[in-house]
Amino acid sequence: MPSASKAEAFGQFQYPTPPLAVYPAETIEAHRAFITRRRSTQPSEEYRTPTEEEWDAFLAHFEKRKVSIGTCGRAFSTPCVHEHACVRCALLRPDPDQRSRIEEICDNLIARIAEAEREGWLGEVGGLKVSLVGAEDKLAQVDALVKRQSIAVELGMPGVRQPAGTTEARRATP
Repeated sequence: MPSASKAEAFGQFQYPTPPLAVYPAETIEAHRAFITRRRSTQPSEEYRTPTEEEWDAFLAHFEKRKVSIGTCGRAFSTPCVHEHACVRCALLRPDPDQRSRIEEICDNLIARIAEAEREGWLGEVGGLKVSLVGAEDKLAQVDALVKRQSIAVELGMPGVRQPAGTTEARRATP
């Protein structure tokens, strides 16, 4: 393809530099064979074009995963086992921008625990404490995420390795 422009060679997208990943033909062929074998073992209805209703339900699932303090990571078409007590759920991915809201939830839970203990609602106390532990865990997740994102990693300057068996003296001679 020496005569083709970059745009022609790589489609409409303009890469800043050409992609560097080059896979041997055997690897690509093995992957395609794997896909063909897998599809032959699966029911053919899995590979049909979804109906408009199915596609709309699939897209709606992702909209329903958005909650006030983050995003629910439940798989498509699975029920919420926590009955939408999201601070208890390991599948909730908290949004760092909602840290103050999670802090408010913790403060509210502490006040509700104190009220329940004062009023003798012992059944309520246990559930609220579980929710408080979950909310505190979400705060820890947010803090860890912010910390990870703020850490810069020095990768250094890449060096040029010499091919095996060559030395400066051998390359200097014509």
